[in-house]
Amino acid sequence: MARRDRKRDWADRDQNRWAWAAFAMPGIIWLAVLFIVPFYAVLAIAGGKLNQIFESPIPVWDPLDWTAGNFTVVYHDFVGQASFEGPIFFRTLVYVAIASVLSLLIAYPAAYFVTRFAGRRKVLFLALLIAPFWISYMMRMLAWIDLLQTDGYVNRGLVDLHLIGQGVNWLGGKSVTVILGLVYGYIPYLILVLYAGLDRIDQRLLEAGRDLGLNRARTFVRITLPLSRQTILTGLLITVLPMVGDYFTNQMLSGSESTAMIGNVIDTQLNTASQESQGAALSLLLLVFLLAPMLYYVFQTRRASREAV
Repeated sequence: MARRDRKRDWADRDQNRWAWAAFAMPGIIWLAVLFIVPFYAVLAIAGGKLNQIFESPIPVWDPLDWTAGNFTVVYHDFVGQASFEGPIFFRTLVYVAIASVLSLLIAYPAAYFVTRFAGRRKVLFLALLIAPFWISYMMRMLAWIDLLQTDGYVNRGLVDLHLIGQGVNWLGGKSVTVILGLVYGYIPYLILVLYAGLDRIDQRLLEAGRDLGLNRARTFVRITLPLSRQTILTGLLITVLPMVGDYFTNQMLSGSESTAMIGNVIDTQLNTASQESQGAALSLLLLVFLLAPMLYYVFQTRRASREAV
């Protein structure tokens, strides 16, 4: 009887394993077709050669035949005597750091208000937070262009308030415009992540802090903020990673080389004859750089899970 029961258990486990494998197969196929295959194509182009006649990249599909020539060129563009990508990459990090801090300073109070003080109107406020997702990113940037033109509503309002004497050319290559554009474009993601994390905090912990004599400010500092640390890290990761590779915001709101980001360099190389391979190599190096915060997030998540247990 015991052997029969074991055989049944093994058979049930095999059936469940194959059932879950079949259930996951569409997602695996989707991931392979739309991520793994294109990623390998980028590797083949970055490690390939250049057709000197047509100035087009020649992909090399055999990893044993890949060369490091394109990566060497990108490296010298960063640290060589004629380097120009190094300052652009540093500018990108500065833009992303400032935009991330501004986004957090705006998004955290908004999410905190909805979770703690919205009451019965929480669904309404949450719908208003999600509303920007109903409009495409390009349309939102086009709206910013209309607002920031020399005769736009922003300059009109500042002139009417006597804050400026004449209209400012906000779209003429100003860093502040690009940074605020990044904040506006990615802050909805951060708000939603913070809202989801803050809403899961057990209210009984806050009530216990109040019973022990903590006021609202100390309750927030001692309880709410530490419990939302992992949520903050998750939200920043979701916003920082796409910000680093962003090229559309600067292209729409500035278009000046003085505000160019590393994403603009990659976009230019991928659309320039004879530089596609270098653009592929640069995008791969950027991916390697972004692996550091992703691995840090995974480490912190596992550490928080162990502490919770």
